[in-house]
Amino acid sequence: MKKIIIIAAMFLGITAFAQNQTAGGGISGDILKEISKGYEGSAADKALHNALNAEQINVLAMQPDNIVKIDRHFSNEVATKGRTNQKSSGRCWLFTGLNVLRSKMIAEHNLGAFTFSQNYLFFYDQLEKANLFLQGIIDTKELSDDDRQVDWFFAHPISDGGQFTGVSNLVTKYGVVPSEVMPETLSANSTAQMRTQLSNLLREDGLRLRQAWANASAKDRKNGKAAKELQDMKVEMLKGVYHILGLCLGVPPTEFTWARYDASGKFVSEKTYTPKAFYQEFIGKDLENNYVMVMNDPCRDYYKVYEIQYDRHVYDGHNWVYINLPIEKIKEMAIASIKDNTAMYFSCDVGKFLSRKDGIADMNNFDYESLMGVKFGMNKKERIQTHASGSTHAMTLIAVDLKNDKPVKWMVENSWGADTGYKGNIIMTDDWFNEYMFRLVLEKKYVPEDVLKLLNEKPVQLPSWDPMFLPEE
Repeated sequence: MKKIIIIAAMFLGITAFAQNQTAGGGISGDILKEISKGYEGSAADKALHNALNAEQINVLAMQPDNIVKIDRHFSNEVATKGRTNQKSSGRCWLFTGLNVLRSKMIAEHNLGAFTFSQNYLFFYDQLEKANLFLQGIIDTKELSDDDRQVDWFFAHPISDGGQFTGVSNLVTKYGVVPSEVMPETLSANSTAQMRTQLSNLLREDGLRLRQAWANASAKDRKNGKAAKELQDMKVEMLKGVYHILGLCLGVPPTEFTWARYDASGKFVSEKTYTPKAFYQEFIGKDLENNYVMVMNDPCRDYYKVYEIQYDRHVYDGHNWVYINLPIEKIKEMAIASIKDNTAMYFSCDVGKFLSRKDGIADMNNFDYESLMGVKFGMNKKERIQTHASGSTHAMTLIAVDLKNDKPVKWMVENSWGADTGYKGNIIMTDDWFNEYMFRLVLEKKYVPEDVLKLLNEKPVQLPSWDPMFLPEE
């Protein structure tokens, strides 16, 4: 009898909840009748319905006449040679960072087409990120399982995305090698399956570390024995990671011989290098202290410095630190760099209003409003606040077209291969640049003193799960 009464009470409670939902905010029959007037079923509606069943939305919304109007001339362009291809991987940040260094190396040493090995640094990137995860688990061992930082670690044990801080830290620590010394592999070009295996392994290892600490005696915690045990466990776990990386990517060379040829193809010299010695001879810049990252994020105060917690590739490296600036200030510095034949690391929301076939990004490429019969009116700040936009892809900024000293359009060298877009590049109108450009990394000599002085301030720290700072892919 008691069970029947309980079930009846539960039923009445659920019914009352459903009624309240309808009355207080759900879709009632009368409301459904009213909102169904949004689709009139006119001849135009029927024609569009048929068209949308035969073709994708972005194809029907495209305005080809607008794309044709945008010319391919640029008043100022950085000299580059060859286009790279990240294929089915999230390594745009690595390709872009190395392309910035590559263009400078080619110009300063009169080289022909040349590329660095992305696979070489990707090996160490994945090893360092595995260590970052495991050490992060150790650092948060006292926190509960449902703590947000702990949860974030297990949700993001490893990725192939990243940003320029990773490039500077990895190159400084491990050097670089030419692409032929450690060429791409299948797993480098298509990272998903390797990433899945590494993620599963690291999650299991992370649990073991937390369990080992939970099971340690108070005495062993106090005398340091338990902490040392965790570090010893971490080293053994990293051996497993190294083994997987060696199988999938190959083992990085510690020494190699490289034959150098000039731009005309004439042999210059042959020499044996370590990766760090190669970097010192052909680049030699202090990447960790010579570059500044700037951001255009209208959601946060301008002329302030921000730091992202745990947003780095190397545990003993640097968190991602940037200066938030108005877009016009960023343009001034970018133009100065291009005029001095120096490419820059650039990131944006690449998929918005981009004609991939033509390599043109412009606000008028697609007319979604006319096609759908609704208005889309959010500005850049509102798109960021609602997760409608954010930086998704890194490329190399190499050109600007100036008319009366004002930028009309920009061009980036992409890493999707030479056959995509405009000769492997993407052309962006200045209006598009305003709306979807987010980050730029510049050499300090192009940054005004008043901006550089801001780096002396203590950065405002943002959490690692902030959606604006997901890795660029």
